[in-house]
Amino acid sequence: MADNDLIASTRATLERIAGEFSPAVFASSLAAEDMVLTDLILKAQLPIAIFSLETGRLHPETLAVLDAVKAKYGYDVQLYRPQPEAVDAYVAQNGRDAFYNSIEMRRECCRIRKVEPLGRALAGNKAWVTGQRRAQSATRSDLSIQEDDPAHGMVKFNPLADWSEDDVWNYIRANDVPYNALHDQGFPSIGCAPCTRAVQPGEDVRAGRWWWENPESKECGLHIVDGKLIRIKPVAA
Repeated sequence: MADNDLIASTRATLERIAGEFSPAVFASSLAAEDMVLTDLILKAQLPIAIFSLETGRLHPETLAVLDAVKAKYGYDVQLYRPQPEAVDAYVAQNGRDAFYNSIEMRRECCRIRKVEPLGRALAGNKAWVTGQRRAQSATRSDLSIQEDDPAHGMVKFNPLADWSEDDVWNYIRANDVPYNALHDQGFPSIGCAPCTRAVQPGEDVRAGRWWWENPESKECGLHIVDGKLIRIKPVAA
């Protein structure tokens, strides 16, 4: 199982978020690390609402996780979807899969399907929680557990920043946590279906995300302001 001290520290972070930064929300991508946080939040009955961005291009296996959460915890993850008129305009002007053509087109698709809905989901809250980890990619190597988020005017928490891939999976197996079936098919990182592929042994865990782009561009915009990660000002716990 994941290190007991690591788990205890993460629980303490979540309890502090619930106690000092209410209302707070957890943005879940329904991936493995997010299921660890889901388990910790729901088992402790913490007042941290859980939501997910339903982009309209997710894998069926990803959507099935919603039913698994409902079955195990009796909890309905709230879904935020893109504005239909924005999606229609993008498709009409550029084509449904224009994101393959350039980084700009891909980021615009992400903005419509993920960034704008995220803004609505975060509105009115004091803090948001993510499942990001330092070990996930080069763009997240300086990740802090607590950060200022100037883009949304709130505090952002990454309680699993210190967790390794093994820590995540040891916790999932020890606690019988439901997870996305694609993880068993070579998908360590899962996004929209057309933008995600399985990875080969030895590849970076995020190599399957936007695989046609260079590693330094592989962020969807949820954690970016003016082209830079919004990891601007770490805050000491």
